[in-house]
Amino acid sequence: MSHDVDTRPDRTETDDPAAEFDHVTIDCDSAPDECAIFPREATEEELLTTWVTAQGDSFVDLESMR
Repeated sequence: MSHDVDTRPDRTETDDPAAEFDHVTIDCDSAPDECAIFPREATEEELLTTWVTAQGDSFVDLESMR
């Protein structure tokens, strides 16, 4: 009998490759602006730890990476 259940204890809902993300731009006066990226459906508690920030030179053109 075969089951398609993922039993990895470290797996969370945000591991879903189809998860949708949202972002917000943070304007900084004394540093480069930042973009915070986080799961769209995250709860208030999850937002405390489930995010990433990036600055302008962290981004690359999509076509150059293909």
